[in-house]
Formats: sequence, structure tokens, C-alpha cells
Amino acid sequence: MSQLFGIVLLLGGLYFLGQNIMFSTYYSPYFWRNLPAQGSVLSIMGGVISLLVFPRQTGKFGWILLIFGVVLVFLSGGIMLKPTSLWNFLIAFTALVAGFKLLTEGRLRF
Repeated sequence: MSQLFGIVLLLGGLYFLGQNIMFSTYYSPYFWRNLPAQGSVLSIMGGVISLLVFPRQTGKFGWILLIFGVVLVFLSGGIMLKPTSLWNFLIAFTALVAGFKLLTEGRLRF
């Protein structure tokens, strides 16, 4: 039962943190201006696939692809962070950490 509650808390924390992140795309007449955005999508997809399908063979390469994809997302300017209050951030982050702790250990220690 605690793992189910942990999943609910984890998803709730991700939802409330994700409300303040906006992803945008834009049209460019020149193909080279969208290369960071396209590269980020492809490297994140490759990283997730390599971590989920081939974790032993390509685990470290998958993490490298994910990190590279996140860097390219920020370079392309496709992410905008909306302002949030400290209270909302505290609640969302606490739910995220508590949910992860319940999911992995089954209990919370204070």
C-alpha cells in the first residue's frame, strides 16, 4: 500500500513541477536553425531507448545521450520556465521526494 501511495505522490509532484515548464517550437525557414531542437529530440529518444531496452550494453552511452539532449534543449531555447511561488515549489518537491522514498524503501524516516 505504501508503494502505491508513493507512486501517487511521485506523479503528483511531477505534475505540479511540470506545470511551470513550457516547451515551445517555432518554424524557421532555414534548416540549420532547428538543428539543436531536432538533435535534442533524437538524443533523448536514443538515450531513453538505450536505457530501457539495452541497459547492460549501452547504459553509460544512454546517460550521455540524455545529458546531451537536455543541454541541446536549453541551447535551442525551446524551454521557458514560468515563475512559481516558493510554496508551490516546496510542496511539489516534497511530494516528489517523499513519493520516491516510499516507492524505493516503503517508509519515510524523519
